[in-house]
Amino acid sequence: MSGGRLGRGQGRGENRPTMGTDSRMQPLRPGDRGPAVADVHAALRTLGLLLADGDDALGQAVYDAATELAVRHFQQVRGLSVDGRVGEETYRALSEARWKLGDRLLHHDPERPTRGDDVTSLQERLHELGYDAGPVDGVFGPETEVGLRAFQRDYGLTADGTCGPATLRALRQLGRKVTGGRPQLLRQSAHFVESGPHLIGRRIVVDPGHGGPDPGFTAGETTEADLVLDLAYRIEGRLAAAGATVYLTRGRYQAPTPTERTAFANDAHADLFLSLHLDAHGSEHARGVASYYYGTGSGASSTVGEQFAGLVRREMVARTGMLDLGSHAKTWDLLRATRMPAVRLDCGYLSHPVDRLLLLDARLRSTVASAVLAAVQRLFLPAEADPPTGTFVLPRAR
Repeated sequence: MSGGRLGRGQGRGENRPTMGTDSRMQPLRPGDRGPAVADVHAALRTLGLLLADGDDALGQAVYDAATELAVRHFQQVRGLSVDGRVGEETYRALSEARWKLGDRLLHHDPERPTRGDDVTSLQERLHELGYDAGPVDGVFGPETEVGLRAFQRDYGLTADGTCGPATLRALRQLGRKVTGGRPQLLRQSAHFVESGPHLIGRRIVVDPGHGGPDPGFTAGETTEADLVLDLAYRIEGRLAAAGATVYLTRGRYQAPTPTERTAFANDAHADLFLSLHLDAHGSEHARGVASYYYGTGSGASSTVGEQFAGLVRREMVARTGMLDLGSHAKTWDLLRATRMPAVRLDCGYLSHPVDRLLLLDARLRSTVASAVLAAVQRLFLPAEADPPTGTFVLPRAR
C-alpha cells in the first residue's frame, strides 16, 4: 500500500553566515573578498591545504585561484560536489574538518547536534570495540550516545554519555575487538539478511527531486521535476504491488527542502530511501546513469547504501542499455542525514539528445521502475538466492 506525502518547503534566506552556522548563504566564489573568505582561508590552512597570506589579517582576504584550487581538492576528498565554490555544505564540511578527537567534549544535544571529524573518529572507535554507535556520519545523535554509555558502563566509567578525558584514555588504551571486516558492514548486512526476503511491510521512501516552483533542468516543455515524479509514481506502484509501504516526499506542486525530505524519511521510520534525479551538463558527450551513497572516501560509509546503489544502477543499466557511470560515495546532506540506507539515482542526462529521447518514452520509465523493484528485492535476498543482474522475474504490476 501507499503512504503519505510531505508538505510544502519553506522559503530560503540569503545571508552569509560565519563558519559553522546553519543559516542560508550565497556561495563564495572566485573574486569574492571579506571576513567570510578569511574564515575559509583559516579552515584551509588548518587542514594544510593553503599557505598563509598576510592580507587576511588586514581584512583583505580574496577568493583567488589558490583558494579555488584548495577548495576543489577539499571537495574531492570529502565527497562533495566539486565546483570550486563554498556553498552551505562545503562551508559546514570545512568547519567539521577542523575538529580532531580530544579537541572538545562530545555529547548529545538534541537541539544542536554536535558535528565534526572528531565525532566520526569516536563512532568508528566504538564500532571497532563492538558497540553500536549508529551510522558513522560525524553527527553525535542518540544512537552514538547509547553506544558511548554502554562502553562507559562496561569499563567502569561514569556512564554520562559525554566523551571527556577519562573516556578518551580508555578508548585509546583498548585494542580492536571486532575483526573480519568493517564492523558496521557486518552489523547492517546481518540485519538485512535476518529480516527476511519479502517486501511485505517494508517502508520505502521515494524522493522525486525538485518540484513546485523548482523545475530542475528544463528541455523545451520537458522538466526534470515532472519526469522524476512520473518515475516515482511508477516505482510506487511496483513496490506497493509487491507488498511494500511506499511514501513519496512530494506531489506535483510541492518543493520540500533537503532537510524536510530527510526528516520525512526519518519520521516514517523507513527501511530505504531513494532520491530520483536527472542530470545535465554543458558537454555534448555527457550521458548515462550514476548512483550515489553516503561515504567519506576514508572508510566511513553507509554499507547497505553502497550495496543498494550498486544494485539499482546495475539493474537499470542492464534493462535499459544506458551508459554505466558507476556508483560514488558522497557526503551530501540528503544521504548523510537519513537514518536508513539512502541512495540518489541519476537516471540519465536530459541535456543529451539520446538520453532525453529514452527518458521521454513511457515504456523506458516503466522499465526503470521494474529495475528499482528488482534492486530492492535483491537487497533482502541471501547471497545464495540472489539472481544475476537483469534476470529477476518481477511480479505483475497492478
